[in-house]
Amino acid sequence: MLRTGLGAGGLAAASQLLPFLPGGGPRPAWAEGLDTRGVAGISFPDWARYARLADGTFDDDADPQRDMLPVINRLKAQNVSVIELDTVLSNWLTDQEFAAHMAKVKSFVALAHTAGMRVVMYYPSLELISPGGEKGPSFYKNGGGKDWVQRGLDGQPNVFYGSLVVWVDPGDESCWLSPNSPWRDYYLGRVRGLAATGVDAIWPDVPIYFDGALSWCDASAWAAAAFRADSGLELPRTADFTNPVFRRYVEWRHRNLAGFQLDIAAAGRAVNPDLVTFVETVTMDYQYASLIGLDGAQLRRAEGVSQVWEVDILGNYDGMRHATASDWICLISMYKYARAASGGKPAWAFSYGWKADDASLVMAELLAAGCNPYEVKSPFKDQSTDTAMRTRMFGFVAAHQERLFDAVPGASVGVYHSSGSRDFVSPVQGSGMYVNTKPPAGVSDWWSFESSEESCTQQKWLGEFRGTVKALVYAHIPFDTVPSPGLDAGDLSRFRVLYLPNLQAVSDPEAEVLRAFVHGGGTVVVTGPAPTALDAFGTARAEYALADVLGFRRADPLPAAGRHAYGAGTCWYFKDLPGLSYLAHTDAQSAERLLEPVRAVAPPAVSLAGDRRIHLELSRFGDDIVVQLVNFTQFGESPAPFTTTPAACTVSLSIPAGKQVTAAAVSSPDGASPAPVPVGWKVSGTTVSVDLTVIQYSLLTVTLR
Repeated sequence: MLRTGLGAGGLAAASQLLPFLPGGGPRPAWAEGLDTRGVAGISFPDWARYARLADGTFDDDADPQRDMLPVINRLKAQNVSVIELDTVLSNWLTDQEFAAHMAKVKSFVALAHTAGMRVVMYYPSLELISPGGEKGPSFYKNGGGKDWVQRGLDGQPNVFYGSLVVWVDPGDESCWLSPNSPWRDYYLGRVRGLAATGVDAIWPDVPIYFDGALSWCDASAWAAAAFRADSGLELPRTADFTNPVFRRYVEWRHRNLAGFQLDIAAAGRAVNPDLVTFVETVTMDYQYASLIGLDGAQLRRAEGVSQVWEVDILGNYDGMRHATASDWICLISMYKYARAASGGKPAWAFSYGWKADDASLVMAELLAAGCNPYEVKSPFKDQSTDTAMRTRMFGFVAAHQERLFDAVPGASVGVYHSSGSRDFVSPVQGSGMYVNTKPPAGVSDWWSFESSEESCTQQKWLGEFRGTVKALVYAHIPFDTVPSPGLDAGDLSRFRVLYLPNLQAVSDPEAEVLRAFVHGGGTVVVTGPAPTALDAFGTARAEYALADVLGFRRADPLPAAGRHAYGAGTCWYFKDLPGLSYLAHTDAQSAERLLEPVRAVAPPAVSLAGDRRIHLELSRFGDDIVVQLVNFTQFGESPAPFTTTPAACTVSLSIPAGKQVTAAAVSSPDGASPAPVPVGWKVSGTTVSVDLTVIQYSLLTVTLR
């Protein structure tokens, strides 16, 4: 049962965004006629889109009135709207035990519905735990696991006993099953039984090729047959990125797991058409997806299925209390990736904390990114960091849910997250989850093993991506992440500038979409020494996929920098990695080079006078321009004790032609009430300015008529 992080433990049409374009300018030619909803999934029910989540459970001998109802009432009093029900489904159960437990679940669901709450049932998808299985009977030894287990490239079974991970007790067995084996039908049958209880959603836990005991699973006979059917190739026997067959295997694993997740959602909906599925997804924007196969963005367009993103923190028993400023940039990047990779569907996400103050700051960033909070005290998700903090923060979310989750994004800048480049550009050891790899003295269970190569500053693709994020955050330029799987023109229709950090591995369809974006008037900023030089499987191309857009070919000397007009748009190119440099050194020269294209083409309609470590997000809800501000000003580039330092700033917004400001108000969960408080504003020409002080998080609304 995954109770800790594996590393450390509808949208409106683009025309509605016109007030955010500089001077209210015309819609770019390339955006005309495009469907700007971006993805399927807008039919998700309101309860899921506005969810405030927390864990609930009961013992198998629980009485509904005596034991279940107090759990439900306690969570409701904490402003929880959705209960993640986590019971014994991690364990090896007979058919009779499963059926008896489903009757208990049905009773819990009925009580929760009577209380006006929803229930999502946690159910591990590929891991099965046998309590006492190290010395006693176990699924691997006695229940079919030997035939169905994942296997490493060397044939070893993916099974282990106790204490390797926090959620498997000493003496217990953890067996990881192949999604291509008969386990698939076994699990889907039980999903159908679970759907019949009346639960509102199913929460399959991390469908991954688990790397705790082995790496690069699954090489079982089941997986070998599936890989052969897909590619016509035999499974590789060693992990070697120079081997094109191994690279095909890496790419196939993403699609194979995505197909399993779609089957889970379909099985539930076959019983209950209103059922939705939220897959717990531990892989974010960093390198871990390459190793364990789960690329969350693969499901971006899938109907009826989204994610619960397990966004890990620095330390299981320390939270983010010793984060550097750049570590917080990594957290911002992860939450913004989560929001983007869920498409137009709800993006539920873990909100980890150790104490009330670091937990509320993490949740503030989660909300600014547009995710729904699942509040957890690390590393065990059956606890709240602080129930008073949860009640206060969730009360704020309930009071402002439409502005938080229904507002139209205001960014005209995108940062492209290339799954292919993540997998195949300079693969190294280490996930790159954060910058700081060494915990302060006395802090244990850190995200890394204190090896510097684990830092994202040591990873050429991820470091360039994260450094681009850092430059935009510190410049207070609103942006959104753009995931690569399934990319189409609609994904880019509201952007004027698209960053392509160290983009090397691209498919032909991807390249066509990017080419059309520039030809129609968009601006791209490409960095790195081998721009679009690899195909989707990491194999070298004879010619750059975007040679015509770049303005040079492989046979030409590689320019240090350049600017090339293509169609109605422009390509900016930098041979080096200014984002990586900025991530590691926060040097002004690298930032200025990266930001020049935005300032030349799409200067933002919002600016902030104040500390660069205030993260700003921009959106629109009806007549309101919404600005969210998260205060990270107390953090430097070296770890220091956690504090909260209020920060004064001035927010300025361009007033669209024909509009006037009629009101301004600030809301915050940092005080006693979430109610908006009117604030003064000043108008100078076509700009309105508001002075305010941010404690941890502020939501500013400026109303236009």
